[in-house]
Amino acid sequence: MNKQLEILNNYWGFTEFRSPQDEIISNVLSGNDTVALLPTGGGKSICFQIPAMLTDGLCIVISPLIALMNDQVKALRNKNIKAVAITSKTSENELINTFDNLKFGNYNFIYLSPEKLQNSLIQEKIKQLNIQLIAVDEAHCISEWGHDFRPAYLQINILRDIFPEAPFIALTASATNKVLTDIVSNLNLKNPTIFKKSFYRENLAYHIYNIEDKLSKIEQILKKTKGTKIIYTNTRRKTVEISNQLNSLGFNTCFYHGGMSFDHKIKVFESWMSESKPIIIATNAFGMGIDKANVRVVIHYDFPKSIENYIQEAGRAGRDGKKAFSVILKNKSDILTTQKMFIETIPSVEFIKKVYFQLNQYFQISYGELIDKSFVFDITNFCRVYDFPLMTTYNGIKTLEKDGILLLDEQLNRKSTAKFITKNNYIYDYLRRYPRHDKLIKLMLRTYGGIFEDTKTININYLCSTLNLYKSQLLKQLETLHEDKIIEFYNSNSSAQITFLVPREDNRTINIYAKEIEQRNTLKIRKLNALVTFIENDTICRSIQLLTYFDEKNIEDCGICDVCISKKKDNYNNISQDIKNAISNELRSNGDLSSKELVILLHFEEVAIINCLQLLLEKNRISVTSQNKYRLTIS
Repeated sequence: MNKQLEILNNYWGFTEFRSPQDEIISNVLSGNDTVALLPTGGGKSICFQIPAMLTDGLCIVISPLIALMNDQVKALRNKNIKAVAITSKTSENELINTFDNLKFGNYNFIYLSPEKLQNSLIQEKIKQLNIQLIAVDEAHCISEWGHDFRPAYLQINILRDIFPEAPFIALTASATNKVLTDIVSNLNLKNPTIFKKSFYRENLAYHIYNIEDKLSKIEQILKKTKGTKIIYTNTRRKTVEISNQLNSLGFNTCFYHGGMSFDHKIKVFESWMSESKPIIIATNAFGMGIDKANVRVVIHYDFPKSIENYIQEAGRAGRDGKKAFSVILKNKSDILTTQKMFIETIPSVEFIKKVYFQLNQYFQISYGELIDKSFVFDITNFCRVYDFPLMTTYNGIKTLEKDGILLLDEQLNRKSTAKFITKNNYIYDYLRRYPRHDKLIKLMLRTYGGIFEDTKTININYLCSTLNLYKSQLLKQLETLHEDKIIEFYNSNSSAQITFLVPREDNRTINIYAKEIEQRNTLKIRKLNALVTFIENDTICRSIQLLTYFDEKNIEDCGICDVCISKKKDNYNNISQDIKNAISNELRSNGDLSSKELVILLHFEEVAIINCLQLLLEKNRISVTSQNKYRLTIS
């Protein structure tokens, strides 16, 4: 324990453990499989990081998001702890060098996505490493009953075959008992110890407002609260609109959504973290791994997708233990609109079959054929050709992706790349004929060494700025050079890519997964209904409703949510009326009385009696005599 505390103090700045982290760490160090269900901000990371630091060997961390992996690796490196992340951006050459470093460089952590783990080369390289611990972060993704199901998570158990003696620790911030059961089963955990910390947050007040003018309410909330804030909405368009509206009202905001480039996301995230722009308006793409202590309020302009999503998003407020608020704004049409849009955009099995058939037709793939290449895919054009609804089609394609039938690469994290594919002497001839490209070509050659030998990531903004060109002008030049076979240019802003993973067999391909698809659709509807029930139920404490959903029992009212405050007001009003009636009765029976005399006669708190006297005076029910006594004016 002394060694554990030393590591806590040296690397994390703590001087003591917080329960139940100490028990979890001890369990992992004993070599036992572990499942840790801790609320958002509950300190999940140290539950595997400290055991990994105390053992001679490496810890594999399976994590679902590149941004989340990079954040954790960066945080570890800042503490002089050796860690590396292998992501989709890691080239094969970098991969080999990375594994050489892992084998001989005294590293502590290797971060992998579940998809990257399926790479046969990575599996072979991992076998050569001294793996002492396997951590599965966001473990609810392994369950179809979870809110972020990722099919690749079902393949993580291959690590159990490769390292049968290494203990597993699965971590999540939102899981029902059904999801916990799936985690244990799908990871092949051996007699795991399950640790569950209550989701109760005594400093977090859940409030739901029924209001027509949402922007006005947001303005009021933002003016009343200090610290950083998050406003969640369900569409990319609204993030921009709300940000612009609030900026016009004098607030300093930024926006964040999944359609932004990777570099732009990082820039926005850092401006929010540094509080140069303390208010961020975001879709739920601003999600896992967001850890900032002083978020004072999280506002849902639109409904969250599920209670699991809500408790994670709301839980980003008040991690410093100080009073914080989670606010959902609703109006008369929200529930009906949400239900209608949700139901209409859930793809049925029959619709998914149509989408899959037409995708194969669209790319001219023959029955029984599997083409080993990716296709450029414009979903808007695809929907236009076959008269399909856009959102339902997108959800159908994502369903096909979940079931491993195809892969949709939306290129959200890609960067523009270029490589010169002609010889030096031909470039000089080309520039004599087309001198308008002289500055661009020379700048690229100066800036990107080795661009003849390898494909290089190029910074479009830098090239535009240096050459004083608009982006459209620069892209046109790059595309011309590409067409003229001077360079091989890839524009990150081009359409998505789609890759087929199984041979075309039309309905037979889908029938294998039909039952699971229907079950998932039913589950989605149940989750929506549970969310709507929570939002509409204004008679039961919000915390009790949330905790009951996650199978917690014996819970008391929180006292700070909108429901509890409403009950307090009702009780106060009832007590206040009792006091006013008692004052009137005493004055009617005894004549004029001073406040001191009334306090002696009445069995209520003095402050409450004085407040009620003031209310009766305001309503002219009583008056004050020249002797400073109270007299009943209405008998």
